[in-house]
Amino acid sequence: MSGNEQKYINEAFESNWIAPLGPNVDAFEEEITKITGTGGAVAVSSGTAAIHLALRLLGVGKGDKVFCSSLTFVASANPILYQGAEPVFIDAEPDTWNMSPKALEQAFHDAAYHGCLPKAVVIVNLYGQSSKMEELLSICNWYDVPVVEDAAESLGSTYKGKASGTFGKFGIYSFNGNKIITTSGGGMLISEDLEALKKARFLATQAKDEALHYQHSQQGYNYRLSNILAGIGRAQLEVLRDRVEARRLIFEIYNQGLSHIPGLQFMPEMENTMSNRWLTALTIDGNVTGICAAELLSALTKENIEARPVWKPLHHQPLFAGTKFYPHDEDFSIKLFNTGICLPSGSNMSEEDQLRVISTIKATLTKSFIKG
Repeated sequence: MSGNEQKYINEAFESNWIAPLGPNVDAFEEEITKITGTGGAVAVSSGTAAIHLALRLLGVGKGDKVFCSSLTFVASANPILYQGAEPVFIDAEPDTWNMSPKALEQAFHDAAYHGCLPKAVVIVNLYGQSSKMEELLSICNWYDVPVVEDAAESLGSTYKGKASGTFGKFGIYSFNGNKIITTSGGGMLISEDLEALKKARFLATQAKDEALHYQHSQQGYNYRLSNILAGIGRAQLEVLRDRVEARRLIFEIYNQGLSHIPGLQFMPEMENTMSNRWLTALTIDGNVTGICAAELLSALTKENIEARPVWKPLHHQPLFAGTKFYPHDEDFSIKLFNTGICLPSGSNMSEEDQLRVISTIKATLTKSFIKG
C-alpha cells in the first residue's frame, strides 16, 4: 500500500458512497485516462470482466473465432468461451515472449482461405513487456479485424513512447492483488470509442433501461467497481511510477547478479519499449547448467523462496484440448514453459532478500556443476 489509501476510503465512508458508483470511481476513470493518454475508461470488477465486455461490444458470439495469445493466464481466453466463441491460439516469439507476428500472419492466411476470419484478436503483453504492436496491428488492420490489447500486467509500460494498452480498439488493465498497482480486485476497460464505453457502462450495470421501474431489454452483468476499491486505486495510481521504478530496479539487481552465468537468459526488453518488469523471468538451459527449471524451482522452495514456472500455454491446457494452434517455428511457448522461471519480484522486496535468492540460485548451480 502507498499509505494514502485510507484518505480515499474515509471519503467514501463519510460521504456514504459505498455502492459501485461514486466520486472515486469517476475520478479513478479520469486519472487512468490522463495517465495513459486514451479517450476514456470504465472501471470494472476485474480485468477478465473488461475483456468480456470488449468481446461483447465487438459482437463476438456463438460460433465465432477469436485469435488469442497462448502464453498467458487463462483469464485472457475464458471470456471467449463466455461468448460461446472458439479460441484459436497463437504462439509466442523470442524477442518479446509475446504473440508472434509470423504465426499470426499464418493464422490469418488460413482463415481467409477458408472464408472464416476471426471476430477479434486478443494480444497479451506478458509480464509487463509490450508485444510487437506495430507488426501485429498491421496484420490485423489488413484483414480489418479489431484488437483487444490485454495489458493486465503492463500498466506503466510503454511501446515507442506510447502507453501499453492503448493500441487496440479496446485495452484492458487488471488491479488484482498481485499486479503493479492494486485495488485488491478490479480492472479497467479503455478505448478511444466513447460511445462504446458508454455501452460498456450500461452492460456492466445489469443493462438497466431508462425507466422508473427496473426494465431490461438486454443481458447485462454486475461488473462495476465499488467506490471504496476505486479509492484504493486512486492512491495506488499516485505511486505507479515508483512501483515501476522499484520493479525495474529489482530486475537490474537480478540481472547484474545472474546474467553472466552461462545457460541463464532473462526475458528480453525490446528496443524502443519500456517494460514495467512486473515479474522478473528467466530461462535456464539444462544442457549448459546441468540442472532443469523444475530442479531449480525445487531448490528455491527448500529455502522458503517462492518462484514459479512461466505460464503453461493455453493450447496445452485440458480446458482447451483440441483447439487450433499456430506455432512460431516450433512450439516456442511450451519451450518457455519448460525452461522458464518467474523470480520473486514484489515492489517492497528488500535487497537482502533478493541477494538471498541470487545466492541460492548460484549455490544450486555450483552443486550441479560439481556433481556433473
